[in-house]
Amino acid sequence: MSSSERPVPRGLPFVVLGVGLLAISFGAILARYAQAAQIPSLAVAAWRLGLAALLVTPLVLLPWLGRAGALRRQGSGPLLTRRQLGLALAAGLCLAAHFGTWITSLEYTSVASSASLVTTNPLWIGIASFLLFRELPNRFLLAGIGLSLLGSLLIFISDSQQAGSGANPMLGNGLAIVGSWCFSAYLMIGRRLRASLTLTLYIWLAYGIAALFLFGATAALDQPLLDFSSLGWLALVGMALGPQLVGHTSYNWALKHVSPSFVAVVTLGEPVGCALMAYLFFGETLAPLQSVGFGLLLVGIYLAARSER
Repeated sequence: MSSSERPVPRGLPFVVLGVGLLAISFGAILARYAQAAQIPSLAVAAWRLGLAALLVTPLVLLPWLGRAGALRRQGSGPLLTRRQLGLALAAGLCLAAHFGTWITSLEYTSVASSASLVTTNPLWIGIASFLLFRELPNRFLLAGIGLSLLGSLLIFISDSQQAGSGANPMLGNGLAIVGSWCFSAYLMIGRRLRASLTLTLYIWLAYGIAALFLFGATAALDQPLLDFSSLGWLALVGMALGPQLVGHTSYNWALKHVSPSFVAVVTLGEPVGCALMAYLFFGETLAPLQSVGFGLLLVGIYLAARSER
């Protein structure tokens, strides 16, 4: 199945990524509300993706069923090739692992540390691109990656110096790093799959498959999936509508128009957004070292944007 999406204005991917970044910055805040409502972390991840996939289903099935009938009448092959199905399963598994580890990390470490470490994707994507494809980033992207990672490191150091950062910061930070590895793999797989699938079909497959993996893991661990408070369900719906459908879908749309490395660098702005949300909702202020780190993140994103022109 080939995508019929038309060329887009030159600056539109940057605008879409900015909107997506703003929406996704609410993710950690809403996850904390859901956890405060005694919802297990794996269930939070499962419902975030499952509700998002459910909302997209009508947009996918109606056109898809019509196309399936036309293809059957023409004697054509399957709507999805074996390779596309394999990539979709791999993307869904990586996305499930990303959300499962990252949301769990919020139980043990602070929002700032978790968001900083889970968004170190450019480092891993840069290494993987060189090792697998011998792709060398240009100087602007290298500078953007370096400054962004330095900013993340300063945020992490500042947060680790503050009391009450979490029940087990080492475990939480380790889970956030694993979440970053999984999201890096998801972006690289998604770049290839998005070249041949429409946006709605791709996110439906990726979100839906990831949700199935997470629902299975939650059930296997005998954790609750339905008996939640109204506040808990409100947080879950908010995560599905905002951070997932608006935020992650913006990233997935942009994968067809910019490189995975640039999308990964944009995700480094999430700690900035999380800090702003924490200030607005919880009155949390920034330490001086955190402020320097956030500034470096923004400069790094700007340099990476220059590399994409």
